[in-house]
Amino acid sequence: MMRRRTTLLTGCTALALALGATACGGGPVTAGGGDKALSGQTVTVAGVWTGSEQKNFQKVLDAFSAKTGAKTQFISTGDNVSTVVGSKIEGGNAPDVVMVPQVGVLQQFAKKGWLKPLSATTQQSVDNDYAPVWKKYGSVDGTLYGLYFKAAHKSTVWYSPDALKQAGVKPPKTYDEMLKAGHTVSDSGLAAFAVAGEDGWTLTDWFENIYLSQAGPEKYDALAAHKLKWTDASVVKALTTLGKLFKDKQLIAGGQKEALNTDFPGSVEKVFGPKPEAGMVYEGDFVAGVAHDQFGKTIGKDADFFPFPSVDGGTAPVVSGGDAAVVLKDGRNAKAGMKLLEYLATPEAAAVWAKAGGFLSPNKKLDLSSYADDVTRATAKSLIAAGDSVRFDMSDQAPAAFGGTKGAGEWKLLQDFLRDPSNPKATAAQLEDAAAKAYQG
Repeated sequence: MMRRRTTLLTGCTALALALGATACGGGPVTAGGGDKALSGQTVTVAGVWTGSEQKNFQKVLDAFSAKTGAKTQFISTGDNVSTVVGSKIEGGNAPDVVMVPQVGVLQQFAKKGWLKPLSATTQQSVDNDYAPVWKKYGSVDGTLYGLYFKAAHKSTVWYSPDALKQAGVKPPKTYDEMLKAGHTVSDSGLAAFAVAGEDGWTLTDWFENIYLSQAGPEKYDALAAHKLKWTDASVVKALTTLGKLFKDKQLIAGGQKEALNTDFPGSVEKVFGPKPEAGMVYEGDFVAGVAHDQFGKTIGKDADFFPFPSVDGGTAPVVSGGDAAVVLKDGRNAKAGMKLLEYLATPEAAAVWAKAGGFLSPNKKLDLSSYADDVTRATAKSLIAAGDSVRFDMSDQAPAAFGGTKGAGEWKLLQDFLRDPSNPKATAAQLEDAAAKAYQG
């Protein structure tokens, strides 16, 4: 699914810089509950991460081990977190901690009675150091179960500075200006946008940014909870706005057909790869990781972003995603798992991955100088500054049958809409049918 992606930090020296000299050699412990208090214990952590993300998270786990003496074991679940964790619980082999990538999955786990409420220490960190919205998304029925450790900023439009300079356009401030700038880029020889239509989740992100800005946060929340129907006029309006882009062959690299055969990494390649086909690609801050790691681009010089622009005079949107750490009741060492969450709630833990790259923290106490480059610092600053106006990815809040399944629900229906955006009203009706079934289930 590749909703959140990617870079590196090595050895004890870097950890010492990130955490202070105690990171590698004992010393007082602040988050682990006493010097080497967890020696001989193992904490098992499950999450979706693979590749560089898994390596970078392991550095955080290693720093926790250095503080507490606990050993850690990471299990990569792939994108089917709920299925994998459910089968492990049934098999009597539950992990202690799970990094949950979707609000809907966190709610599902809580309602099944799988989760332990977070400790008073972690709750205090969340109350003091996070915008209230992160507590809201980590809570179910007023109880805090999830700590948001890693966030994604999904309101960033990435571009080739060379392509925009050649076309003589500056980063736009409104959606209409963005389409106009796109035509100018197209006139200069490159398509405006690479669209990753093969990955239906990217299309949900396009819709959500337009909807949040155009319809406002109250309607966004109502639609996310399915208290507002997808047949509402505001949904039809947002689809019409999105359709303007989808049906304009000048704006999309290769047109609709090629967009439907382009996955997320492929869309980044079309802008930042060796043979550029487009000037811009919309997706989250994790575009930077792909542009840097796979195509050797220097972020801030060869690849840059502008905030997703405001639509129809609304406020510029800030849509986020994120991974929440939860503690399973059935874990063999849930007590040590809770100590890991107390550590993850500290700016010291966030600093380890921030220095490595491909990471944003919703923790307000993390010093922005911890991030490795100016562009990531700007993205992180924007996320923190948005405070309570941040809205979590809508499809991630929905039941997986509607908002998170390949070839079904919202993903498929928006792919159909990209193929033929001529009837937004009919698409809205199909979305409502699919949502009604999923939310009832």
